[in-house]
Amino acid sequence: MATTYLSKTQIAGTSTRKMTISAWVKIADDSVAYAAGAIWSMGSDSSNFIELQFNDANRLELRAKNGGSYVLRKATNAVYRDVGAWYHIVVGIDSDQVSGPDRNKIYINGVQYAGTWDTDTDATVNTDFKMNSTSEDARCGRDYMSGAAVYFDGVMAHVHYIDGTQYAASDFGEIDSTSGIWIAKTSPSVTYGNNGGFYKFASGALGTDSSGEGNTMAVTGTMTNTKDNPDNNFCTMNPLDNYYQNMTYTQGNNTIKSDHPAPATSTVGLDSGKWYCEGKAVTSTSGNDWSIGITSNQFNGTSNELGHFANDWSYRGVDGDYRTNNTDTSYGDTYTAGDVIGIALDLTNNKLYFSKNGTWQNSGVPTSGGTGTGAISISLGTNDATNDLFRISAGADASANDYTWSMNFGNGYFGTTSTGTTEEDDAGNGVFKYDVPAGYYALCTNNLGDQS
Repeated sequence: MATTYLSKTQIAGTSTRKMTISAWVKIADDSVAYAAGAIWSMGSDSSNFIELQFNDANRLELRAKNGGSYVLRKATNAVYRDVGAWYHIVVGIDSDQVSGPDRNKIYINGVQYAGTWDTDTDATVNTDFKMNSTSEDARCGRDYMSGAAVYFDGVMAHVHYIDGTQYAASDFGEIDSTSGIWIAKTSPSVTYGNNGGFYKFASGALGTDSSGEGNTMAVTGTMTNTKDNPDNNFCTMNPLDNYYQNMTYTQGNNTIKSDHPAPATSTVGLDSGKWYCEGKAVTSTSGNDWSIGITSNQFNGTSNELGHFANDWSYRGVDGDYRTNNTDTSYGDTYTAGDVIGIALDLTNNKLYFSKNGTWQNSGVPTSGGTGTGAISISLGTNDATNDLFRISAGADASANDYTWSMNFGNGYFGTTSTGTTEEDDAGNGVFKYDVPAGYYALCTNNLGDQS
């Protein structure tokens, strides 16, 4: 789990009874306790704090302690496990309100939570919380509970902290008139108060406060700026498809480590258009049994390697062959740790191309269209085991050793290592290590509607 967070010692605040947190978050692997983790917390120690986090049951929880006793604890009965979507979370606190539920409001994607509660303790009227005092700290991405620290694992954008006012979700987001999707207001009309701040994580010093209040936060750990954001959601690998794969997912689900042949699959499935992405072979405990490619199948056993079925294809590191329907065909160069494999998927002409460190294998020409120069011909399956969609896939044809891949769907990084380049697709989306073939696009929402 990531150990990166922002922190700042607070100054004398505007209020100890009123505040708002607004954050866009994309959670990562939810398979371990507190996997999504802490969004925002304030306090002095594990007995005196207020914090917002996804708890170990994947429920959104708001809780506060004074002197070791809970004075507020609200946990949704609904669980949040979608690793492929952005959530907009807003919490508004005002303990001066007469009605208990009005003192602590929680919104998800613009709608105030009105479901049943797993835990339901409203703050009492006129409660002074452990916030906005010179003896306390604010943290973005880390909790205050006792025991092992809980960090946020995923991606954040447009985090607002408001000192002194209870706002609603509509103050920070709105329905897009064209798409009908809930989107961020990039310049909301809010008053931040003494300790408030607006953290975009856009560029430069990633703890910079853009509110004008000057409440920049210190960064602990290595924080990576990503192209993935609420306005343009990028594909990742999918930890929810992990029953047989036994993968470990890190770094926003873009780094995977396998110890079984069954491969990881992407969150986005495709049946049309032209798409490009990259995978870097990072490390193996032994051997070169790397495997990367595409699949339209649901893997139903730990021994089902990529290329096991008739409708998935892999490019193999150990011999440079491609594999489909449990059969290997001579294709390209071998590859090993440190090499970057490009995938060009042409679903207009049902062709597949692989590159090694920028060189297209088998003298492939991804722009050759229906001619398919050097291409692998592909087709979606029609049997009961298929998804009827192709997904990017990666792993290894080995069960005794660990293999680690870092995927780049356009974020510009392999893990936390920058590509060091500025290659984009024709629509100006994504950052890749190598040139994107003309007419191919990054797997992100800004492209999906236009290219599919």
